[in-house]
Amino acid sequence: MNNSEWVVLCLLAHEPAHGFALARLTAPEGPVGRVMPIPRPLVYRALDGLVARGLAEQTGVEPGRGPARRPFRVTPAGRARAAEWLATPVSRIREIRTEFLVKLALLQWAGADPRNLLDAQAETLRPIVAHLLGLRESAQGLEQAVAAWRYETAVAALKLAESTTE
Repeated sequence: MNNSEWVVLCLLAHEPAHGFALARLTAPEGPVGRVMPIPRPLVYRALDGLVARGLAEQTGVEPGRGPARRPFRVTPAGRARAAEWLATPVSRIREIRTEFLVKLALLQWAGADPRNLLDAQAETLRPIVAHLLGLRESAQGLEQAVAAWRYETAVAALKLAESTTE
Protein backbone atom coordinates (compact mmCIF):
# COMPACT_ATOMS: atom_id res chain seq x y z
CA MET A 1 0.00 0.00 0.00
CA ASN A 2 1.15 3.56 -0.54
CA ASN A 3 1.37 6.22 2.16
CA SER A 4 -1.93 7.84 1.13
CA GLU A 5 -3.74 4.56 1.71
CA TRP A 6 -2.02 4.04 5.06
CA VAL A 7 -2.96 7.54 6.21
CA VAL A 8 -6.61 7.11 5.21
CA LEU A 9 -6.70 3.69 6.90
CA CYS A 10 -5.27 5.12 10.13
CA LEU A 11 -7.74 8.01 10.10
CA LEU A 12 -10.62 5.57 9.67
CA ALA A 13 -9.22 3.35 12.43
CA HIS A 14 -9.64 6.30 14.78
CA GLU A 15 -13.20 7.09 13.70
CA PRO A 16 -15.51 6.35 10.75
CA ALA A 17 -15.72 9.14 8.19
CA HIS A 18 -16.71 10.00 4.65
CA GLY A 19 -14.26 10.99 1.96
CA PHE A 20 -14.89 14.72 2.22
CA ALA A 21 -14.12 14.73 5.97
CA LEU A 22 -10.96 12.73 5.35
CA ALA A 23 -9.93 15.16 2.62
CA ARG A 24 -10.26 18.05 5.10
CA LEU A 25 -7.93 16.28 7.53
CA THR A 26 -5.37 15.67 4.79
CA ALA A 27 -5.66 19.08 3.13
CA PRO A 28 -2.52 21.25 3.39
CA GLU A 29 -4.02 23.16 6.33
CA GLY A 30 -5.37 20.01 8.04
CA PRO A 31 -3.78 18.36 11.08
CA VAL A 32 -2.32 15.52 9.00
CA GLY A 33 -2.03 17.38 5.70
CA ARG A 34 0.43 19.85 7.22
CA VAL A 35 2.93 17.00 7.21
CA MET A 36 1.70 15.05 4.19
CA PRO A 37 -1.01 16.68 2.11
CA ILE A 38 -3.17 14.25 0.15
CA PRO A 39 -5.33 15.68 -2.66
CA ARG A 40 -9.03 14.83 -2.45
CA PRO A 41 -9.00 12.53 -5.53
CA LEU A 42 -6.25 10.45 -3.90
CA VAL A 43 -8.30 10.19 -0.69
CA TYR A 44 -11.20 8.72 -2.67
CA ARG A 45 -8.84 6.42 -4.59
CA ALA A 46 -7.39 5.25 -1.26
CA LEU A 47 -10.88 4.51 0.06
CA ASP A 48 -11.67 2.42 -3.02
CA GLY A 49 -8.41 0.51 -2.60
CA LEU A 50 -9.00 -0.13 1.10
CA VAL A 51 -12.50 -1.43 0.40
CA ALA A 52 -11.17 -3.68 -2.38
CA ARG A 53 -8.60 -5.14 0.06
CA GLY A 54 -11.22 -5.73 2.76
CA LEU A 55 -9.60 -3.21 5.13
CA ALA A 56 -12.52 -0.75 5.10
CA GLU A 57 -16.21 -0.89 4.27
CA GLN A 58 -18.93 1.54 3.34
CA THR A 59 -21.56 1.92 6.04
CA GLY A 60 -24.35 3.50 4.00
CA VAL A 61 -25.10 6.89 2.51
CA GLU A 62 -25.67 10.09 4.49
CA PRO A 63 -28.73 12.01 3.35
CA GLY A 64 -28.44 15.69 2.59
CA ARG A 65 -28.09 18.29 -0.08
CA GLY A 66 -25.33 17.98 -2.61
CA PRO A 67 -23.46 14.85 -3.55
CA ALA A 68 -24.18 11.77 -1.46
CA ARG A 69 -21.67 11.22 1.30
CA ARG A 70 -20.65 7.64 1.80
CA PRO A 71 -19.30 6.97 5.30
CA PHE A 72 -16.61 4.33 5.73
CA ARG A 73 -15.21 2.42 8.70
CA VAL A 74 -12.32 0.04 9.09
CA THR A 75 -12.78 -3.68 9.30
CA PRO A 76 -11.11 -5.64 12.10
CA ALA A 77 -8.35 -6.58 9.64
CA GLY A 78 -7.94 -2.90 8.73
CA ARG A 79 -7.70 -1.87 12.37
CA ALA A 80 -4.96 -4.45 13.00
CA ARG A 81 -3.00 -3.40 9.89
CA ALA A 82 -3.26 0.30 10.84
CA ALA A 83 -2.00 -0.35 14.37
CA GLU A 84 0.89 -2.45 13.07
CA TRP A 85 1.92 0.20 10.49
CA LEU A 86 1.78 3.02 13.06
CA ALA A 87 4.07 1.07 15.41
CA THR A 88 6.62 0.10 12.75
CA PRO A 89 9.72 2.31 12.50
CA VAL A 90 10.96 3.52 9.15
CA SER A 91 14.07 1.73 7.91
CA ARG A 92 14.91 3.87 4.87
CA ILE A 93 16.27 7.37 5.30
CA ARG A 94 14.42 8.64 2.23
CA GLU A 95 11.11 7.78 3.98
CA ILE A 96 11.81 9.69 7.19
CA ARG A 97 10.15 12.88 5.93
CA THR A 98 7.08 11.21 4.51
CA GLU A 99 6.38 8.10 6.53
CA PHE A 100 7.89 8.73 9.98
CA LEU A 101 6.62 12.28 10.38
CA VAL A 102 3.14 11.41 9.14
CA LYS A 103 2.98 8.59 11.67
CA LEU A 104 3.81 11.10 14.40
CA ALA A 105 1.13 13.47 13.05
CA LEU A 106 -1.46 10.68 13.02
CA LEU A 107 -0.61 9.62 16.56
CA GLN A 108 -0.83 13.22 17.78
CA TRP A 109 -4.14 13.78 15.99
CA ALA A 110 -5.57 10.61 17.57
CA GLY A 111 -4.29 11.59 21.01
CA ALA A 112 -2.13 8.46 21.18
CA ASP A 113 1.25 8.21 22.89
CA PRO A 114 4.04 8.08 20.28
CA ARG A 115 6.63 6.77 22.75
CA ASN A 116 6.74 3.20 21.40
CA LEU A 117 7.20 4.39 17.82
CA LEU A 118 9.86 6.92 18.86
CA ASP A 119 11.80 4.33 20.85
CA ALA A 120 11.64 1.84 17.98
CA GLN A 121 12.62 4.52 15.47
CA ALA A 122 15.64 5.55 17.53
CA GLU A 123 16.70 1.91 17.86
CA THR A 124 16.37 1.45 14.09
CA LEU A 125 18.31 4.62 13.29
CA ARG A 126 21.36 4.10 15.53
CA PRO A 127 23.07 1.47 13.34
CA ILE A 128 22.06 3.35 10.19
CA VAL A 129 23.74 6.51 11.50
CA ALA A 130 26.92 4.57 12.32
CA HIS A 131 26.97 2.98 8.86
CA LEU A 132 26.38 6.31 7.10
CA LEU A 133 29.15 7.96 9.11
CA GLY A 134 31.57 5.37 7.73
CA LEU A 135 30.31 5.95 4.20
CA ARG A 136 30.59 9.70 4.57
CA GLU A 137 34.19 9.42 5.71
CA SER A 138 35.29 6.93 3.03
CA ALA A 139 33.42 8.19 -0.05
CA GLN A 140 34.66 10.81 -2.47
CA GLY A 141 33.09 13.26 -4.87
CA LEU A 142 29.36 13.03 -5.39
CA GLU A 143 29.13 9.84 -3.34
CA GLN A 144 30.53 11.74 -0.36
CA ALA A 145 27.97 14.51 -0.79
CA VAL A 146 25.13 11.99 -0.98
CA ALA A 147 26.44 10.06 2.04
CA ALA A 148 26.79 13.32 4.00
CA TRP A 149 23.21 14.28 3.13
CA ARG A 150 21.84 10.91 4.18
CA TYR A 151 23.96 10.96 7.35
CA GLU A 152 22.73 14.40 8.41
CA THR A 153 19.12 13.42 7.71
CA ALA A 154 19.50 10.27 9.80
CA VAL A 155 21.17 12.18 12.64
CA ALA A 156 18.37 14.77 12.66
CA ALA A 157 15.71 12.03 12.76
CA LEU A 158 17.56 10.24 15.55
CA LYS A 159 17.79 13.46 17.57
CA LEU A 160 14.06 14.00 17.10
CA ALA A 161 13.23 10.47 18.21
CA GLU A 162 15.54 10.63 21.22
CA SER A 163 14.62 14.15 22.35
CA THR A 164 10.90 13.48 22.12
CA THR A 165 11.18 10.37 24.29
CA GLU A 166 13.07 12.05 27.14
